[in-house]
Amino acid sequence: MRYSQPLRQVLLLKRAYWNHDRTHPVVRAAFAKVVLCRTPRMGAEVYASENEEHTFYHPCKSRTCPSCGHRASVQWRRERWAALPDVAYKGITFTMPDVLWPLFRDNPHLAKALPALAAKVIAARVRAKHGVRVGVIAILHTFNGKLEFNSHVHAMVTAGGVGSRNTWISSVFHVRDRLMRAWQRAVIKLLRTALRFGHLRTNMDVEGVNALLEEEERLWWSIKIQSFKSKEHFLLYAGRYVRRPPIAQRRITDIGEQTITFWYKDKKLGRRVDVHCSLEEFIDRWAQHILQPYQHAVRSFGLFGPRCLGQTSAAISALLGQKHRPRPRPRRWAESLKRDFGYDPLLDRKGKRMKWVRRILPKVS
Repeated sequence: MRYSQPLRQVLLLKRAYWNHDRTHPVVRAAFAKVVLCRTPRMGAEVYASENEEHTFYHPCKSRTCPSCGHRASVQWRRERWAALPDVAYKGITFTMPDVLWPLFRDNPHLAKALPALAAKVIAARVRAKHGVRVGVIAILHTFNGKLEFNSHVHAMVTAGGVGSRNTWISSVFHVRDRLMRAWQRAVIKLLRTALRFGHLRTNMDVEGVNALLEEEERLWWSIKIQSFKSKEHFLLYAGRYVRRPPIAQRRITDIGEQTITFWYKDKKLGRRVDVHCSLEEFIDRWAQHILQPYQHAVRSFGLFGPRCLGQTSAAISALLGQKHRPRPRPRRWAESLKRDFGYDPLLDRKGKRMKWVRRILPKVS
């Protein structure tokens, strides 16, 4: 069964479960925006032609909202495409054993540090072996297909880099096992440091955490390295998550009065698997992936770092003989709908273009 807005429907069905003072303020505000998005409470713009009049309610512009998040993710891809040079890229996925997931779930400040940790590991290895600087975009993911907390980092790295003589070195090779060990040491050091200074929230005692870390540092962790033919490949993949909820609405197949069913793709089985859970459990799983205000899921380092991108972008373009592209302007909402969904909202039923008439102020509850 298809639902037009299943995530909003879940929140409306269980509004009393999350809409109270005991809910984290950030989570409560995010869910409230999803519920109110494009409703009279948000205000509206009125357009009209000689034939008819249409009212378009304002969006909430929240990254938790699936509708508003789609537009934001498209704009993010456009901006990254314009800013990044046309070179080959590699994707590196840094994971960790599932026994460590609860430590980062219960300590968001540590999970927030993982993208920078991954970027430092990459930069240090490449600089030591090849003597070059690379560009890194690191994306923190905290979820898997079942919406469980699964902290890992997806990084896009330039396949080449800038050498000591300001020349472009086109090929950089990554040794997976050494990269994995460096990542492993960095993550365990982060946890041990937090434990030593009393900044690690956990139900385990100090001896239990130390024993767990000692055991995990002897094991093999999974690191995946893949090559991308173009930056579009990675940006399309990453854009699905950087500004949108952790689950695509098309994956929700059934919503009952007390339960919900959604599917995910099991990579080991190679097929779709259904997940059944209560609406309350679904909301709890969703809530743990909502970022704090001003926290970025995507961070840039090295040649792509915010402080040096303005200087290095033009220099890299010159080294590669490519034109420097300006930052694209955000598309107007009507233009975005026309491009993404194939219809122009400002045309009436007779094909006449409507013009702006007036604004309706938001309704105060």
